[in-house]
Amino acid sequence: MAFANNGYFNKTVTLADGYNDFFITAVDLNGNEIEEHVTLEYSKAGTSSSIGTSIGSYYALIFAVNEYQDEEITDLDNPVQDGQRLYNVLTTKYNFDASKVTFYKNPTRSEMIVALERLSKEITPDDNLIIFYAGHGYWDPGLQAGYWLPADARKANTANWFGNSTLRDFIYGIKTKHTLLIADACFSGGIFKSRNAFSNASKGISKLYELPSRKAMTSGTLEEVPDKSVFLHYLIERLENNSQKYIPSEELFASFKTAVLNNSPNVPQYGEIKNTGDEGGDFIFILR
Repeated sequence: MAFANNGYFNKTVTLADGYNDFFITAVDLNGNEIEEHVTLEYSKAGTSSSIGTSIGSYYALIFAVNEYQDEEITDLDNPVQDGQRLYNVLTTKYNFDASKVTFYKNPTRSEMIVALERLSKEITPDDNLIIFYAGHGYWDPGLQAGYWLPADARKANTANWFGNSTLRDFIYGIKTKHTLLIADACFSGGIFKSRNAFSNASKGISKLYELPSRKAMTSGTLEEVPDKSVFLHYLIERLENNSQKYIPSEELFASFKTAVLNNSPNVPQYGEIKNTGDEGGDFIFILR
């Protein structure tokens, strides 16, 4: 089987209705062998199953920063535009009521804190939440700490920076069924424990929805990401073109990861957010 330059490969397979077992074997030049077993569940109706349980409300907080008050921090051109595209697709194509999706353009740190605190009092443990951020970010290798830079951040000090640890505390404290973080910012990858795509492939949609989850997908690990986001381009394109009634976030991520790798220098990441209460489920996007 031929491999791409990035070490990935694609293989088209025929799926039968129900469970399909696949065994992937790799052998190196020294004859060492490793085998991976993958089970895919498929239905001819186009989804692996229905949720088959009561579904809570879908909320989203969208934070996008183009303009920075500190002249020493470079303004960006695309985050607000990307945030608007995400808002549009969530509220028109998926199960997000516009009254529960709030779009903050160029928010300050205090505005972000207030938004998260307000939501924590409104949302219920049966509900689902997306937190989205696009803008500058920074990873401090000395402190091993990551930050988002709100509109009032200053280069000289971190007083108005929004720490990954603060975000993690909110994600732990906001009691939802499922929380999905989508971050398009440099150094955003420091917040979570990464995982391989399709590790949940053998679980049906109903089971994924039943188990609480706290997941993240980000545009990179600890490297800077470009202003014009290839990551968000393909993410939103997949959401716009999707025809599956139910699509887990892990499956969504897997559908565009290779496109990002092949068309940008960045390595997008997906995984559980550490120490926030993930129990192995997944955020499910539901078409209207």
